[in-house]
Parts: sequence; structure tokens; C-alpha cells
Amino acid sequence: QVQLVESGGGLVQAGGSLRLSCAVSGSSTGINVMGWYRQAPGKERELVALITSVGSPNYADSVKGRFTISRDNAKNTVYLQMNSLKPEDTAVYYCNVKRYTINYWGKGTLVTVSS
Repeated sequence: QVQLVESGGGLVQAGGSLRLSCAVSGSSTGINVMGWYRQAPGKERELVALITSVGSPNYADSVKGRFTISRDNAKNTVYLQMNSLKPEDTAVYYCNVKRYTINYWGKGTLVTVSS
């Protein structure tokens, strides 16, 4: 079993920064892709960023140049550094981990960006 716990969300003004963390516990062997998704009110969940086991990142166009995903395999943790935040970044952010062929999700952390 795999458990994911996100932290780092909160309220920030437009132009500000936040850093999200997602700690993975339990059976961590076999974890390959780690990532972040978000879901804004009234919208579907969407991909924000992914990072492979060798550190290759992939970003949604809407966050390229502003967000940076990273991972610490020794700590089984994935991070999302969010800079130049915009009101449209307001959403619940979910950590996602793929272990072998199974996807695991965290409970989410709320990010609110005020204008």
C-alpha cells in the first residue's frame, strides 16, 4: 500500500510563490512517474507537471516557465515550486504517483491565489 501526503498549500497574492511537497510512504519500490494535478471549482482535474524516475519533467503549457517539479528519490518526495502565481492557478492540487501500473492519489492541498 502507498500513502501520499501533500503539504504546502495556502493563500498567496498574485505574483507570489508557494512550494508544494508530497511525501510517499508505504511500499515505495517500483515507483516511476510522480506528478501533480489540479482541479479548480467547476472544472475537471488537469495535469500540472510530471517527472520520471530519472528526473525528466513534463509541464502543462499553462505553467511552463513558472512552475518547477522535482523529486528526491531518497526521501520518496516530489515537490512543485510555483512562482509568478496567477488567480487562475487557484485549485486543489493533488499529488499522483504511479507504482508499476497502479496510480495513487493524495487527498489534495488547496492553493488560493488572490488578485
